[in-house]
Amino acid sequence: MKTIDFKRARGPDRMRVYAIGDVHGRLDLLQAMHRRILEENEKSPPFDWVVVHLGDYVDRGPDSKGVLDYLVNAQKKTHRMLTLAGNHDVGFLQFLDKGDAHGVFARHGGRQTAQSYGVTIDFDEPASISAGRSALLRAMPPEHVEFLSGLRRSTVMGDFFFCHAGVRPGVDLERQNPEDLIWIRWEFLDDPHLHSKVIIHGHTPASDVEVRPNRVNLDTGAYASGRLSAIMIDAEGKSFLEATV
Repeated sequence: MKTIDFKRARGPDRMRVYAIGDVHGRLDLLQAMHRRILEENEKSPPFDWVVVHLGDYVDRGPDSKGVLDYLVNAQKKTHRMLTLAGNHDVGFLQFLDKGDAHGVFARHGGRQTAQSYGVTIDFDEPASISAGRSALLRAMPPEHVEFLSGLRRSTVMGDFFFCHAGVRPGVDLERQNPEDLIWIRWEFLDDPHLHSKVIIHGHTPASDVEVRPNRVNLDTGAYASGRLSAIMIDAEGKSFLEATV
């Protein structure tokens, strides 16, 4: 199998690709990053361009509802906004379906997501969980459920493979388990071997963007750090963007 490292990897022809790390309810940072992207395009107009969002739009931060509103509306206006699934996005859907008191939504930031819709849930009280799930289903625009249900697990552009969490080492990219693409962690992060594409991912917060020969981690913990990170890939090379407010 042919492999490639980050230094040699190239984007698709006549296309500038931006990829944005985990947002987690930080609408302010997502808007700021989109402004940065437009500024970059004004400075050096590309032939064409696309933005890949790496998932985890909800939970932990203060405005998950606002983030989903923003992305839904952005996709109505342009075909250039691609959105991938993160484990928190899938966990939100699973909570709406089952009301699981022990899933990622209940235990890792779903309280803030519910509050952004005007719903308060005590995840230690079964009655509150049931009532909160029903209230969320009433409060959420159908477009938000449709958006979350339609998220892709990965996409490929040029020499880069984009997903939320990473890939299972030793498995062809075309044969990856969809659950690994949103959940895998140390088996992927600790593996030094090159893949057939360079993996652009988030999922595991780091103090700065991590660049390795086989992968780039764009999750800089935006909900807590106040820093949202992105990569720009085009014929001129690769560079990184950061949004703060």
